[in-house]
Amino acid sequence: MCSLLYAVNGLQARTFGVWTLLSSVIRCLCAIDIRNRTLYHLTLFTFFLALAHFLAEVFIYHTAALTIGIMAPLMVASFSIMGMLIGLQYLEVEALSQNKKKN
Repeated sequence: MCSLLYAVNGLQARTFGVWTLLSSVIRCLCAIDIRNRTLYHLTLFTFFLALAHFLAEVFIYHTAALTIGIMAPLMVASFSIMGMLIGLQYLEVEALSQNKKKN
C-alpha cells in the first residue's frame, strides 16, 4: 500500500519515546486515581491524540501502511476511548450523587 520510506533521526526517536513515557505515566496515574476528573479527561485526551496521530500517518501523510503494527495502537486507542467514555458517565453520576449528599 505504501512504499515511502522515511529515515527517523535520533531527535524524532527520542521525542516519540518521551511522548510514550509521558502518556504512560498519565494513564497509570489515572488508573490509581480514577475519580480525579481532570486526570480522567487528560487521559481520555491522550487516547484521542494517539488515535488521531496514527490515523493521520496512515490516511493523510501515507507514511505508514495499515499493517498489524499500526492496527494494534489504533485498536487500543479506539477501545480505550469507548471504555473511558462509558466510564465518564459513571464518573459524572457519582459526582452528582456526592453533591446531593453534601446538600
